[in-house]
Amino acid sequence: LNTIVIPPNKVSGRTDQGDMMFQTETGKYKAIARQVKSLQEKGQPVLIGTISIEKNEILSEYLKREGIKYEMLNAKNHEREGEIIAQAGRQASVTVATNMAGRGVDIKLGGAPFEQLAYEKVKDLGGLFVLGTERHDARRIDNQLRGRSGRQGEQGETQFFVSLVASLTVAGARAITGVA
Repeated sequence: LNTIVIPPNKVSGRTDQGDMMFQTETGKYKAIARQVKSLQEKGQPVLIGTISIEKNEILSEYLKREGIKYEMLNAKNHEREGEIIAQAGRQASVTVATNMAGRGVDIKLGGAPFEQLAYEKVKDLGGLFVLGTERHDARRIDNQLRGRSGRQGEQGETQFFVSLVASLTVAGARAITGVA
């Protein structure tokens, strides 16, 4: 079929960083936790995309170890889905979500309800940082995750963290991090 490209209403202010590569999944998760802690201390909101509930729970162990406060969004807490994702743009917020979670709800910089001062503060911090914990089989899914940042001309940044070896379980992550 013939198709045409319809340009966006406003040009994205998003910066897409290159992938960070790690030899092991353990090294990747440690680096993610350090990066998220740094961004949270700066005050920049972070949305972390994972591929499954199990990966959410593994990442959770590393975030706990670093003392990072976060919201978990997956099928286990779907009743609060809209509320969690609507607040993912608040200053210093960290939201961990599976691929499909939160679709259909906009992430507003500064959080909801909209407040100009909160919006400006988060915008000045660089907007929403979207961090992917691995690449997906379909590039479309990666692009959907990236597309949560830098909407309607806003600032934002995205980056994927990828490991060459994937072998961690939740129990393994708890053993490595020492978090019970």
